Amino acid sequence: MSWFLNKKVWVTGASSGIGKALAQELAQQGASLVLSSRRQDVLEQLKSTLNNPEQHMVVPLDLERYDALAEIVNKTLPATGQIDILINNGGISQRELAMDTNIEVDRKLMDINYFGTIAMCKAILPDMIKRRSGSIVCVSSVAGIMGTQLRTGYSGSKFAVHGYMEGLRAELHQHGIQVLVAAPGYVNTDVALNAMNGNGQAAMLKDQNNLDGISPKECALSLMQAIERGKHEVIIGKGVSRIAPWIKRLSPALTRHIQRKYTDG
Repeated sequence: MSWFLNKKVWVTGASSGIGKALAQELAQQGASLVLSSRRQDVLEQLKSTLNNPEQHMVVPLDLERYDALAEIVNKTLPATGQIDILINNGGISQRELAMDTNIEVDRKLMDINYFGTIAMCKAILPDMIKRRSGSIVCVSSVAGIMGTQLRTGYSGSKFAVHGYMEGLRAELHQHGIQVLVAAPGYVNTDVALNAMNGNGQAAMLKDQNNLDGISPKECALSLMQAIERGKHEVIIGKGVSRIAPWIKRLSPALTRHIQRKYTDG
């Protein structure tokens, strides 16, 4: 019997990539889902393909409008009864040099990746604390552990998520709530195509490292395993993107050399 059977799971960024794969695998294992992203039509189509589509909900939201998320959550909870697992997967990346990036792009990265994430946590947590049960999961990135060229704003937003969740984990320990931060490396998704350039437009870049990365399904299954095992942090991937965080811990000097030399554009 699956550990996720009858669990109620809210997944943001569910319309594509890792979020879509999570929805498919969680539904396969008997979870009831709340599917969120900006694209309601895509979410409805996804819902129709899942196991037992009638037990899943579509709740469109825009993480950039983080001030509206509490109201959306409060309207949704009576219909779900509770949320056992919140998976903060929604986000956006960047592909541009820092000096060629408009400050408004940096702000948007923070609004979506950081403030959107913590606003969802703040809205869901009161019910979890009341029940003394639940899991808060954030899909971050290896870029949130080790900064790289062309992703300064993105790395900054993900570093912020790691710091926030580390403190939150300590606060929630007494309430029996799991806080897990997942740091995927390269995953074969459209993240590079959708990443913002310096003016905030979609970069539409083909990133060979992403194309050669693990599949969204592999990433989703690894993340689900980490949730089930009660882990606090997990690095997901293969090759350089998997070992980079360990290199940083063992040799900061080597890390700085790699950061200066390495860029995948």
